[in-house]
Amino acid sequence: MGITVDVAYKSLNKFTEILCGDKVEILQTQDSDIMILADGMGSGVKANILATLTSKILGTMFLNGATLEQCVDTIVQTLPVCQVRQVAYSTFSILQVHHNGEAYLVEFDNPSCIFIRDGKLVPIPRNIREVEGKKINEYRFQAKKGDAFILMSDGTIHAGVGDLLNFGWLWEDIAAYAVRQYALTVSAVRLANAISQACDELYQYRPGDDTTVAVMRIIDSKPVHLMTGPAKDPADDVRMVQDFMSDPAARTIVCGGTSATIVSRVLKKELDVSMDYVDPEIPPIAYMDGIDLVTEGVLTLNRVLQLLRRYVKNETISEEFFAELDKPNGASMVAKMLIEDCTEVHLYVGKAINSAYQNPGIPFDLGIRQNLVEQLRSTIQEMGKRVEVTYY
Repeated sequence: MGITVDVAYKSLNKFTEILCGDKVEILQTQDSDIMILADGMGSGVKANILATLTSKILGTMFLNGATLEQCVDTIVQTLPVCQVRQVAYSTFSILQVHHNGEAYLVEFDNPSCIFIRDGKLVPIPRNIREVEGKKINEYRFQAKKGDAFILMSDGTIHAGVGDLLNFGWLWEDIAAYAVRQYALTVSAVRLANAISQACDELYQYRPGDDTTVAVMRIIDSKPVHLMTGPAKDPADDVRMVQDFMSDPAARTIVCGGTSATIVSRVLKKELDVSMDYVDPEIPPIAYMDGIDLVTEGVLTLNRVLQLLRRYVKNETISEEFFAELDKPNGASMVAKMLIEDCTEVHLYVGKAINSAYQNPGIPFDLGIRQNLVEQLRSTIQEMGKRVEVTYY
């Protein structure tokens, strides 16, 4: 595999609206990553439906190899046009980046993509095509590591209009702000949140329009290997640890006291358990040479799952969320690595029954650890990361 991506987005609902009129779809094919941002006309339920339909249609057709003309034609034939204003039912932006670096950007009436390379703003050429009566900007180029792309709905450029700013937050000013933030942030989620937070402040925390910022960063592959639970057959302990340590480039996490003891024995490395309870609800971490992070098992993984779910929900991402993510307890440290320093995850899961929290009469499939692992797998996939699970 060549380049990989770090993808995140943040949406603000129009003030008083329960549903957001913008929709982001993050998709993966065997050789590419796709990010789609659709902005439904108006706000509330109708806009949410229009944006959702647009993003789903585009995503499904792109995954099945449809051309841009076929996608736009299907949308035109499927979705209604405003009978009063005779304007687009939904605007959209599509960014597809292949693993070999080939990239494809399509824009229809959304603010132009902000393209940052080598810490500088790169202008996107105008290559207008007319498809089904719609003027669409289409751009093919070669992406490289370090690039960042920011897609936005028009709520960003409307921020502060008629109030703090006469004409809203100009695209050029947003781009300059994004370049400054890019130099300070370490992940797509923090960059998306910084721009979104600035919009919220300009709206004085009462957004006058649905506002979405979606970020894709081109980065090196960052695999994470996470091991939890002892193997059902103790004879498989060595094989499990060897598989877990098989990739020298992978960050390694061990969750569980028994698992840590097994890794310590197989690798012949000393396990040093901290007695510093930085969070009374989360057991302290431990240290082992060659392992990036060693934590307790079920209680820690349960808190990790809660943090990842808050991240997936998107609307809960805030300064308070990042403050929680930066705490020095085991759960926050695991969640932070999975969110900000990871592109793919391999879970190594032992199927042995732990009598400390499991009734031996309950089959493994119904066990607490198995349930946590399945929920982790599903949630990490929702984050747009590849997940593989191996049981022992």
